Amino acid sequence: MKKERKIFVLDTSVILYDHSAVNCFEEHDVAIPIEVLEELDNFKKGNDTLNYEAREFIRLIDGIAKRELLTDWIPLNGSDTGKIKVVAKHNLNGVDAVKVFDDDKYDHRILNAALTLKRQYKGRRVILVTKDICLRLKAKSLELDAEDYLTGKVHDVRQKLYTGRTVIEDVAPAVIDDLFGRGGMDVAELGLEEPAGNHFFILKHEKKSILCKFDPRTRRVHRVEKQHVFGIGPRNAEQTLAMAALLDPEIPLVTLQGTAGTGKTLLALACALEQRRNYRQIYVTRPVVPLSNKDIGYLPGDIQSKLDPYMQPLWDNLKLIKGQFEKSDTTPRRIDEMLENEKIAIAPLAYIRGRSLSNIFFIVDEAQNLTPHEIKTVISRAGEGTKIVFTGDIHQIDTPYLDTESNGLSYLIDKAKDDPLFAHVTLEKGERSALANLANQRL
Repeated sequence: MKKERKIFVLDTSVILYDHSAVNCFEEHDVAIPIEVLEELDNFKKGNDTLNYEAREFIRLIDGIAKRELLTDWIPLNGSDTGKIKVVAKHNLNGVDAVKVFDDDKYDHRILNAALTLKRQYKGRRVILVTKDICLRLKAKSLELDAEDYLTGKVHDVRQKLYTGRTVIEDVAPAVIDDLFGRGGMDVAELGLEEPAGNHFFILKHEKKSILCKFDPRTRRVHRVEKQHVFGIGPRNAEQTLAMAALLDPEIPLVTLQGTAGTGKTLLALACALEQRRNYRQIYVTRPVVPLSNKDIGYLPGDIQSKLDPYMQPLWDNLKLIKGQFEKSDTTPRRIDEMLENEKIAIAPLAYIRGRSLSNIFFIVDEAQNLTPHEIKTVISRAGEGTKIVFTGDIHQIDTPYLDTESNGLSYLIDKAKDDPLFAHVTLEKGERSALANLANQRL
């Protein structure tokens, strides 16, 4: 039975999230309101990811159109399955979104473009695709179908997102004792299915337990022991597993996901300092999410003054590490020297553009505020000898148009979970304070 050919109308937010979105609708047609092109024109200049996406989309559409008129349906990818057009004129003989919402802004004109297609193609389903929740609600209030852009989404993250570890109860005590004594064994001896990539296990029997990790290189399960680095030690099993991944030189890509206070950034920074001699530089960064969606240029002061509030959590973690040592210890002074010599660099993520990431321990904090494309951009810059660590909480997102399913951290965890170069640990137990745990659990 032949599928119904739908018409998907793309909003600007979709293009800025994925410039190749027009190619993701199979045999269905794609319409671009002229207002989207106007908005993209405002985004095309700059070095941020949004600017890159805008430029790439404009080039993509120019390549598809060639000498054709964009007001006519043009086949996508040279096929006759899906077509694309630009909606330049609106048929206002009916509901007018601009009049309904009493505001002549781009969002309402985009709604009018979708309503125009709905009136023009009465036998076909017209769907507005946008990552703007409010715009979806407005569309539905005008009896217009609307949905989120689903490509790249990790569905049911609460149940399905990879945690990096498996807890096995009622393991035979002899097996636990044997693993303690030998330090490692074949996965078949434990009666476990062999994982595809690096994976952690917590084996339990009543009050006995042991932490271990499957190594895809040796295809064996090895015992994981607690390690203390730069005055920081694990306070629970999850932190022990996280430190094992962070300190393993054979795992160049690590993700740590967890709520506030679980120790993600602190552990990553301490483990980086422990391995400082193995890397040319330790680079700690986080994306700058402008307050009220305004550029940091609106804030007073010089560039350092503007950025300090965003970078302060990273400095706080570094101060906490320095505070673990006695006044007579020289370690805090060595850390200060590393900062002065830029052995340790703390800066916004935007500052890595044009840099070479060779032989660097690279920590990206608050990675849940990155898009999948931004995550890919960072990883693709990695040269020889570089280790990249992404930390974040997928349930605490500050960037418009991203959510727990579509952010770059969730995407990376889901896509890389079976790769031998990757390891992930979800941290669940908060260790900041009893008060912080109260906030996470009860509020």
